[in-house]
Amino acid sequence: MSLDINIKFDEDKNIWAIFPEGEIDIYTSPKLKKELTDALKKKKTSLSIDFKKLDYIDSTGLGALINILKIVRENDDKIYMKNIKPNIRKLFDITDLDKVFVIEE
Repeated sequence: MSLDINIKFDEDKNIWAIFPEGEIDIYTSPKLKKELTDALKKKKTSLSIDFKKLDYIDSTGLGALINILKIVRENDDKIYMKNIKPNIRKLFDITDLDKVFVIEE
């Protein structure tokens, strides 16, 4: 499968709005990491990731998100996540990553 990433800066909320679509795995996680890093180079602020159209994420995808979180935390910003499908949410719960990312129900 592939990964499409739509990234927009929300001026009103001063946050990057991220809309991944497809799968984040060993093949697509470098793309995710690069695009989010490039966005943060333009403007360092929090991220809001909408998982509505994300079907799958594996451990390399989680690793990419953790690397991005380290960059975001340099300025005391956060990564907010919403619309997480049950199969993906389970992965965050099992790995305790639901405690490091802000998951909005």
